[in-house]
Amino acid sequence: MRRIPPLALFLALLLTACAPHVTDTSLPATAAPVTEVPDSIVIITDALGRTVTLPALPQRIVITGKALFMIADAAYLFPEASGRIVGLGNAGQGTSNFISLIDPNFADKVILESDAGAEQIAALQPDLVILKSYLAETVGAPIEAIGIPVVYVDFETPEQYARDLAIFGKVFGNEARAAELTAFYQGKMDSIQQTVSAAPKPRVLLLNYNDRDGNVAFNVPPMGWIQTQMVEMAGGDPVWADANPVNGWAQVTLEQIAAWDADQVFVIAYSQNPSDVVAGLQADPNWQTLRAVQEGQLYAFPADLYSWDQPDPRWILGLTWLAGRLHPDLFADLDLVVEAQTFYTTLYGLDTVFFQQNILPTFKGDLP
Repeated sequence: MRRIPPLALFLALLLTACAPHVTDTSLPATAAPVTEVPDSIVIITDALGRTVTLPALPQRIVITGKALFMIADAAYLFPEASGRIVGLGNAGQGTSNFISLIDPNFADKVILESDAGAEQIAALQPDLVILKSYLAETVGAPIEAIGIPVVYVDFETPEQYARDLAIFGKVFGNEARAAELTAFYQGKMDSIQQTVSAAPKPRVLLLNYNDRDGNVAFNVPPMGWIQTQMVEMAGGDPVWADANPVNGWAQVTLEQIAAWDADQVFVIAYSQNPSDVVAGLQADPNWQTLRAVQEGQLYAFPADLYSWDQPDPRWILGLTWLAGRLHPDLFADLDLVVEAQTFYTTLYGLDTVFFQQNILPTFKGDLP
């Protein structure tokens, strides 16, 4: 038998020990490759339940479409909004424009027409467009068709407010701020509802007054709108519950208003000072026959730059005021000036001097 030299035997053993064991290290055939998501990517689930993926936090945001001021006012609850919104439609209502007061960069913004199309929006080179969800087909689809991402929000009800603030938290990269804002609104709602939970519910009528083309009309909101929800949360019973099955304001006659015989009547006016409207109604012989007018229970819904009844961030002030009017004994210490100043300081970071100079003088309606 031939002997293997010791050195050769050692080398053979060494090579065998170093040989790769393929069967021990191979991946199973069914294993999926691991894909890492870059830290910069932003994934948003919008109001339509769609997943919108952005490569990074958007730096050039455009807000457009109808009812824009409600979205814009909500966006500016986030301190990042001023530096990232490059274009928006008319953020005013009537002669007031809150955003122009609080945004130091407002002069640099491009103000779009209300019917601005995809080409006009694309000219601003946005990396995100924000729209109301009901505009998805008419406005959003053409924008998305040219490769610009769109995020849809609603901001129409208290429930939607919590969801849409969370969406904005993603958009602006400030989810902690979204949580703070949601807690502010929820805390106010919970406090009011707990206070009025055991109280008798007065019968309430809420009317929108308008005199377009010189024709005076009164309208009631649908049950699903925030105006009706505010009456219910404030501890009132909306007498028009079965009168408006449609999706918008429904016109009612003075005869119907009289037949409802509400304990308290609240009048909203968007294009006029609501206090002036109520003063005119109180002097009207036809309205003087109503029990609510005779008992001093006809009120002008308050406003500052914008009315407090709308699904604008100010709706929480409207809810607070309404609860105080419906149940004055339960809110004897309520000071709406203090409430409003707290609102603007907490939500917009505006100081006392700004509030006293720019907000307080605009108060309208039945406020102290």
